[in-house]
Amino acid sequence: MPQRFLPRTVACLLLAASAFAHAADAPAKRPDLAALIECRGREADFAALQPVLEDPLKAIALGWRPLPQGNLFMTEYALNTPISVFGHPSSQIAFSGPSVMAILDLPDPRPLAHQLKLEEGVDTAEKVMYGREVLSQDTTDPRTGEPMIESIVLSVSNVKSHPGKTLAGCSYSLDFPDDPAPEAPATPAAPVKTPAAGG
Repeated sequence: MPQRFLPRTVACLLLAASAFAHAADAPAKRPDLAALIECRGREADFAALQPVLEDPLKAIALGWRPLPQGNLFMTEYALNTPISVFGHPSSQIAFSGPSVMAILDLPDPRPLAHQLKLEEGVDTAEKVMYGREVLSQDTTDPRTGEPMIESIVLSVSNVKSHPGKTLAGCSYSLDFPDDPAPEAPATPAAPVKTPAAGG
């Protein structure tokens, strides 16, 4: 290759490397929040949100405004663009562990729980919690290749920190399969006694 082309080649390679670096730093694809909340997503879709939950600037870039933590177990965001879930509008979402939920202006969670055919977990004057597992499927951990069970659970509840509101959403998890019960060791056969010669 003629010497005069080397600087240009090096410059092109540097530009390509820079483009790849910017692509890696590009904001994550805008998630379909309604699908995730209504259990129409998968565990991998939920896992893809982790970088957003760890960086408030990425959340802001998606149109989520971090809110003061009114509940120690939830991280909350106000949405610049409201979504519709389960037939109700919502402009506020919350994350808690493996769950993503919409905070709805429904003072009683029971009608929505019955509409979604959920099973009663707790139903008292103070606490209401209904749920149903919508998926339990054998899969593998994409990072380790280990056998796992993908579980998706739909739930509707209330919480003391948000009076007059209903939390409705979905939890996504990868769980290890239950270990099969160990088989009982076989009872060794009693030794056969042979009569002594001449007995």
